[in-house]
Amino acid sequence: MKNAFKIIVFAVLVGSYATSHAQTKRKPNIIFILADDLGYGNVQSFNSNSKIPTPNLDKLAGEGTKFTRFYSGNTVCAPSRCALMTGYTMGHAWVRGNAKGKDGLGALRAQDTTLAQRLQNNGYKTGMFGKWGLGDEESKGAPHLKGFNSFYGYLDQSHAHDYYTNHLYEIVGGKTVEIPTDTTKYTEDLIVNKAVDFINANKDQPFFLYMPLTVPHAELKVPDALLKKFQNADGSSKFPPETPWEKKGNYDSQAQPHAAFAAMVNKLDADVGTIVELIKKLGLDNDTYIFFTSDNGPHKEGGADPVYFNSAGPFRGVKRDLYEGGIRVPLIVRAPGKVPAGKSEASPWAFWDILPTFGELTGTATPKNIDGLSFFPLLSGKKPVKEHEYLYWQFNESGLKEALTKGDWKLIRFKETGSPEKLELYNLKSDIGEKNDIAANNAATVKELYALMKKAKTPAENPRFDWSEVEK
Repeated sequence: MKNAFKIIVFAVLVGSYATSHAQTKRKPNIIFILADDLGYGNVQSFNSNSKIPTPNLDKLAGEGTKFTRFYSGNTVCAPSRCALMTGYTMGHAWVRGNAKGKDGLGALRAQDTTLAQRLQNNGYKTGMFGKWGLGDEESKGAPHLKGFNSFYGYLDQSHAHDYYTNHLYEIVGGKTVEIPTDTTKYTEDLIVNKAVDFINANKDQPFFLYMPLTVPHAELKVPDALLKKFQNADGSSKFPPETPWEKKGNYDSQAQPHAAFAAMVNKLDADVGTIVELIKKLGLDNDTYIFFTSDNGPHKEGGADPVYFNSAGPFRGVKRDLYEGGIRVPLIVRAPGKVPAGKSEASPWAFWDILPTFGELTGTATPKNIDGLSFFPLLSGKKPVKEHEYLYWQFNESGLKEALTKGDWKLIRFKETGSPEKLELYNLKSDIGEKNDIAANNAATVKELYALMKKAKTPAENPRFDWSEVEK
């Protein structure tokens, strides 16, 4: 009898140990929150002169590591997200600019494998809630074909300008389909609620949650209750003077664009707080990495005023520029007990590095031919095995623009059809605002970086982004 009792106790202890051991071996959850057109200078922990309070983001930075020289994939929406999803720079990516249409040239192809697909194949439940931008429901780039078990939100950037729409898209029955929405509901609320549902439904297994939120992208519109937080008792704006925006193109009228923009940033901050608090409430803090960043620099559309809000911080330029203000974005990574708290990391990394970083973080295979490198060791206070020799961007609206950084040096190239090229050189260590073009006095450095710029790109496979005519 005693022996039987001992066997039972032993079995219970072994089972308890096995359960505990399995729990410690659980793959970590990843939450990647992507703001839309949020400037580096719009987050107070990155810019103490910011006029808009961001308490939840500041707390996230205090509990994690902030990267002060992190770059977006591009200076506009779709190509930046392509770099994030595929690990390629604009010198090699399929989607190198904003494009839409039934020809599918603005969508990912069947052979373009995303980080979500790789995580999904490694046992992760994957969900995306917000703006996709890399393929409509009929294309090969539709969310259900690109690694997502769940999706709810917008498929393209034009539709995402409307915060009170009559339809969004969702994965239903394994396919991405259009669904009706209540036009009195603010879509940011609908999207965040779906993300909360996803976390609750998948709390007992490893999950990847991608939240490409739409705020504070134009149009500048928020519910009255949120706007009132940034109005005085008489209804006037707390951010005078206001210049009303009259309805134009995709963007509706806004009498108080300063107050509306502040409310949108504040809404974003509150939504980040909602997600963090839910993770804590569910006891998932020790199993979850939270990443927060923005898809590119601040916009000046629909009445937005990046100069007033110092949205680019100390940097020159905004969205659609390849100066630092257009591509340098805040990155915060939080994982209690794993990522150093209160640390500031100044080494240069970019969107194309996220895929291999997630690969190393989760034990997911990473393809060898991508441009990205893993910075996962930095998240535990170590030095990466390999760092970039240089970083490269390419953009074409109103002519071709290219930029390349190597260390503190930065070369920017401008080329319009039928016109000579223009080269600008800056030293980011001594001139973070890119105010002094020193190309004329540093011919050898210009030559070196120009050669790397040619090395960093191949002709675009996608005919929509064939810019060879510009070079003539």
